[in-house]
Amino acid sequence: MPKKWLLFIALVLSALLLSACAEKEQLDDGTELIDKDELIFTASGEFKPFSYLKDDLKMTGFDIEVGEAIAKEMGLKPIQKRMKFKGIVEGVKTGRADVAVASHTINPQRSKHVLFSTPYYYSGPQIFVRPDSGIETVEDLKGKEVAVAKGSTYADTASKYTTDLKMYDSDITALKALSTGRHDAVITDFVTGKSAAKEGFDIEGRQLIERSEQAVVIPKDNPQLLKRVNEALENLRKDGTLSKISQKYFGEDITTNPE
Repeated sequence: MPKKWLLFIALVLSALLLSACAEKEQLDDGTELIDKDELIFTASGEFKPFSYLKDDLKMTGFDIEVGEAIAKEMGLKPIQKRMKFKGIVEGVKTGRADVAVASHTINPQRSKHVLFSTPYYYSGPQIFVRPDSGIETVEDLKGKEVAVAKGSTYADTASKYTTDLKMYDSDITALKALSTGRHDAVITDFVTGKSAAKEGFDIEGRQLIERSEQAVVIPKDNPQLLKRVNEALENLRKDGTLSKISQKYFGEDITTNPE
């Protein structure tokens, strides 16, 4: 069979697959879900302590417990689905998951493609280095080799201060590489870096660069789902569930606005 026909068939199959992924059930209130009784939420499973794998290969962590709590508050069965972080926004956009609970920072670029819930936690990028490093602030990053996670806002942050970026599939693998002597620094969420240091990574936190808001990612064409997720989050704030989950993983409450 000619190559051009093979290419054509592959494109048709891809289009059909995407179309099938996008089919959803509509509830009485207008909410659209892949399955009317479930909330399929996605995360990477590579962002400890927010999402990581247990021995049975199911995900656990702060984001996962928040996703499960949101689903139950909505009266739905929580179903977790793993995706590489760099493909999560596109996965939600094309209907492969109902929402993402995966530590996505609200920013204008992503907001062009998806909706964001109210923030469910507050964080910020921080510089992490080995203890013997002379790097203290962003001014010290000029010309330095900085490792970041692919598809993260931290890559955008780092690019403001250096052109020498090294990409990893996850923040944890970037921090592990730093700990074992590679690269000059890592920019990642301050809670993630702090947790890695507690687990024995040979790293230290330096300048906290800025504050950020993390939210649930929702398809652009599903405003009723956004409304229901926001209502669920508000209830989980009021009854202390979000705070309790945060205390479990971090020993502090990162779910309330620090300002």
